[in-house]
Amino acid sequence: MRLFLQNLRRDKLALFGVAILIFFILVGIFANVIAPYEPSERHYNAERQIRRLEGPSSEHWFGTTDVGRDIFSQVVLGTRTALLVGILAALLVTLVGSSVGIISGYFGGITDSILMRIVDFFYAIPFIPFVIVLSAVLNPSIWNIILAVSLLSWRTVARMVRSQVLSISKRPFIKAAKVSGAGDLRIMFKYILPNVIPIILLEMAFMVNWAIMAEASVAFLGFGDPDKQSWGQILHFSFVTGNSRNAWWWTAAPGVAIVLLLISIFFVARALEEVIDPRLRRR
Repeated sequence: MRLFLQNLRRDKLALFGVAILIFFILVGIFANVIAPYEPSERHYNAERQIRRLEGPSSEHWFGTTDVGRDIFSQVVLGTRTALLVGILAALLVTLVGSSVGIISGYFGGITDSILMRIVDFFYAIPFIPFVIVLSAVLNPSIWNIILAVSLLSWRTVARMVRSQVLSISKRPFIKAAKVSGAGDLRIMFKYILPNVIPIILLEMAFMVNWAIMAEASVAFLGFGDPDKQSWGQILHFSFVTGNSRNAWWWTAAPGVAIVLLLISIFFVARALEEVIDPRLRRR
């Protein structure tokens, strides 16, 4: 942690990433307070006409949709959805992936072969078609998206952790622990897990990015949760209504939000990666 904080002071891009990430987290936490309107509320002018496709103004900072809804409120509430999917999916992915990776790398042999064949099987499943089928069977839901991301993303974490554990298992202190009579669970939790936590945290950071991008993509294609505001859903409606070009603010607001959040997490993950791998540190 000390090395990470020291690296943050030197890396301006990482500092920028932390600042933007904190901003989005605060927006997500206080979304209901920050959003001035209900996302589905329609707005009318003095002549009782729908304020259709109005550009950014003091009353509607990010403009309005084709049915007079406030885009700023939708983007703010969509922040919560993005963070919820990103964090929960990443937690599930790292929990399952790191567990499989540690068990596979530590025991080796037939256990390793079986688990790696399971990993190969999940690598063969394409993400978008899988989500479409899952949505058709279980109905579109944010929880189904989290489930889909978790089911198909733990495989990468498992392979990364396994490769680290294979190396760690050959070190003298592991052999010494076995000779002293330590059980397998004790060795995995006390000696191996602390040595792979850095790579697990790094993979978790990248998985947050992947999950956010996956949710936005699924919602953009029209398979997102209809009851939850989502940046991908905002983009979806701007395109299906044919207003993605003439109402630039409708696509710009969620698009910029997605890019900023993904970039901020990437910069933070890169700073963490430089701490984990000394070869990447700047001289």
